[in-house]
Amino acid sequence: MTSTKPGISTLGELKASGHRQRSIKEELRENLLTALRDDQDPWPGIVGFGSTVLPQFERAILAGHDVVLLGERGQGKTRLLRTLNLLLDEWVPVIAGAELGEHPYEPITPASIRRAKELGDDLPIEWRHRSERYAEKLATPDTSVADLVGDVDPVKVAEGRSLGDPETIHFGLVPRSHRGIVAINELPDLAERIQVSLLNVMEERDIQVRGYTLRLPLDVMLVASANPEDYTNRGRIITPLKDRFGAEIRTHYPLELDDEVAVIEQEADLQAEVPAYLLEVLARFTRLLRESPSVDQRSGVSARFAIAAAETIAAAAVHRAAILGEADAVARPVDLGTIIEVLRGKVEFESGEEGREIEVLEHMLRRATADTVRAHLGGLNLAALVTAVESGDPIVTGDRITAKALLDELPDVAVIGDITERLKATSDGEKAAAVELALEGLYLARRISKDPDDDGQTVYS
Repeated sequence: MTSTKPGISTLGELKASGHRQRSIKEELRENLLTALRDDQDPWPGIVGFGSTVLPQFERAILAGHDVVLLGERGQGKTRLLRTLNLLLDEWVPVIAGAELGEHPYEPITPASIRRAKELGDDLPIEWRHRSERYAEKLATPDTSVADLVGDVDPVKVAEGRSLGDPETIHFGLVPRSHRGIVAINELPDLAERIQVSLLNVMEERDIQVRGYTLRLPLDVMLVASANPEDYTNRGRIITPLKDRFGAEIRTHYPLELDDEVAVIEQEADLQAEVPAYLLEVLARFTRLLRESPSVDQRSGVSARFAIAAAETIAAAAVHRAAILGEADAVARPVDLGTIIEVLRGKVEFESGEEGREIEVLEHMLRRATADTVRAHLGGLNLAALVTAVESGDPIVTGDRITAKALLDELPDVAVIGDITERLKATSDGEKAAAVELALEGLYLARRISKDPDDDGQTVYS
């Protein structure tokens, strides 16, 4: 929640208030220390980095270092960088109308210096929120020096100003982020000559534009993200620029299954109820793909894969509920099959696996399902259900079978109540999903069979 901005409007009032000027890195350092001492979480929404990446990141901030995060796609690098602005003061004073948001105590552009000298304590100030002090740039090969640093503004020259006048400069992203944070995503994608333009910014904290003798003592924190493979594939971070980053921190995918599930729960926009054990199947599926020799591990399997998978099976449940007139949309194990075709393009396979992609994905999904069944239904004696299926009518389920229809055709055995109780299923949709998981587990354990019928539905028998 945003608090009310201060009512101070002139330099004289600011001085009288006792305001203390701090550099961006002092501000981050002191606010981080305050959060740590008060046992507050400085990194809300960041999951799985608690004992690895975050301590390194915090030490880099306390040391006043510029930081580059190295990691495969979908590891939360950008998400972590975007939380940095939460460590900034909520409101900071700037010179009213100044192009670069300069501190009233320390103007740095010729125009602001002149105004400060003319107006003295009557210099007008305004307040900038921390959300305006974080700038992000996706590095692309067509990014120019003008985009990042600046260039001569032909409009200002046409107005009659001399080409040698520093006020003819149109400032780029970095100087406009003075007293803030600049994040560059996919840094190696910047052409090497563009990376060179950042060297002065990071070391001398100034800029040079087309030979102008203009020195701006910029106060910025530069952070960046990169894929480790980019050093040799799409591009590289030039050695002098790498040397200027004080900290180079490796990120990773969630190390624990619970963290993997927590990321899905936090990020997925689910349009239907998805039981926790189905999210666990997706988390296990993603982790198995990351370990598979058939998958290109240099590319990685993004957390976005599992998130998109969860959203897909939720959408399948909504689709079924709409067609069959179910009141509540609940995802069931039968919906897991929908993710293979939809998401196969999000996984990079090794070149020798061409033509086997579907086979690999289906195998890993079966393994993930079997592991989840063991984790949740292990120790439960399902022999009575097996016997009932063998001696009775087949059980039919699928995307055209309602939860109630599935429950009505189940055999009358007590173990079904044990299954729904173990999986905390209460509604018809949840009970149908729980029983489906048990049936799928029995099939994967080769205790019952599973075949498609003429309508494309699944028949357990």
